[in-house]
Amino acid sequence: MRVIAYIDGFNLYHGLRESKWRWAYWLNIDTLMRCFLRHDQKLVQTKYFTSIVSYPSDKHDRQATFLEALQTLPDFNIYYGHFLSKEIECYNCGHAYIDHSEKKTDVNIATEMLTDAFQDQFDIAFLVSADSDLVPPIDTIRKLFPKKQIIVIFPPKRISKELQRTANAYTYISPDKLSKSLFPEQVTKPDGFILRRPASWK
Repeated sequence: MRVIAYIDGFNLYHGLRESKWRWAYWLNIDTLMRCFLRHDQKLVQTKYFTSIVSYPSDKHDRQATFLEALQTLPDFNIYYGHFLSKEIECYNCGHAYIDHSEKKTDVNIATEMLTDAFQDQFDIAFLVSADSDLVPPIDTIRKLFPKKQIIVIFPPKRISKELQRTANAYTYISPDKLSKSLFPEQVTKPDGFILRRPASWK
């Protein structure tokens, strides 16, 4: 059975961050998804959804290195949203600060899942997210294509009762699966350039 994995990058990242598992940031997503396959299932594609962090510069550089490592994986595609900046004023003290929110990720995931379902690209979809905004596309796919299965894989510290009710099944990402799914300390790109695991991710 053909499996496509859809990864909500920031949902996964924030789950790891809240768990204080910085060691797991250097994560081979492809290997992680294969940990969830059954003997009659084949991972045919992985789709990773994220947005570029502009600052601080050191965080931008670490993300860039990670994304380059991901791009060395076979049948792996990255889809980009963007960050929206908005000034927010504190009701108590009147102090204004800039807040950043990620946009388009849930829409991009929904679009890809629906398109792939209509084009019969998968039998099973792995969805790594706890974003309940993804309930409508899952519900639509299950109604229109009852033979297709949607399996939700919750990141650490993340859960959604709505997704649990809507999906065919759900499971969780464990520390054990993460520890078995890390990139090596160095990843070599096709052009020979060597990517190194960021020192703060150890």
